[in-house]
Amino acid sequence: MNYIRITKENIDREHICCAMSGKQSLLKKEWLKQRLDEGLAFYRSEERGKCFIEYIPAENAWVPIQADGYLYIDCLWISGSMKGHGYANDLLDECIRDARAQGRKGLCILSAEGRKREFLSDPKFLAHKGFSPADVSECGISLMYLPLAPDAERPCFRDCAKHPRADEDGAVLYYTDQCPFTCYWVPRVQEAAREHGIPLKVIHVTSREEAQRVPAPVTTYALFRDGKFLTQGIQSDKKFLVLMGVKE
Repeated sequence: MNYIRITKENIDREHICCAMSGKQSLLKKEWLKQRLDEGLAFYRSEERGKCFIEYIPAENAWVPIQADGYLYIDCLWISGSMKGHGYANDLLDECIRDARAQGRKGLCILSAEGRKREFLSDPKFLAHKGFSPADVSECGISLMYLPLAPDAERPCFRDCAKHPRADEDGAVLYYTDQCPFTCYWVPRVQEAAREHGIPLKVIHVTSREEAQRVPAPVTTYALFRDGKFLTQGIQSDKKFLVLMGVKE
């Protein structure tokens, strides 16, 4: 398998694997363009499909972690017919090579304690590749790390992510443009909430500084109800209504 690195020169003509078409794709590409100057790297398979890795210096990551000197992996996604061919190994190995070339302390990534969750990396695969748990949020999401330097300090969550909680009653949703699926589903969730009289506050996170203060480990999508963290999985309008206790 050959891989393509997305750059400012080719991003407008290359697909970005996970992106939906139209407005969703454009918003994701605009988000990527702004991050490229901050050290973001995006590699995808030459063959069209969901097979890619996206990572960035942890200082610039849109997550509430303390991991100076590390590379943070935003997403490592292999799906469908692309699974089972070693592509995840290829992409992760490229990230490791890049981290060593930059003199980085190691890599870190979000996973789920004990089980696989949507949009989080497989903890079994990460453990097989040498990653260990660095910190665990109260909501069961883990920060895993692979040290590359003997003196590498263990990364950790900021307090807001370690103890996730929204300050308001009702439903509260934080989201960013980092994932194109939020652009599609968040308005549909808002409409469903209006139709059923469900109090919902939606917070569109538009800067790294805001993201690093979000009261949850995942900032791409974080849904709360009455202060309690519910899920990082992007919800359809129907799934949202089920979480809110509404049956149609």
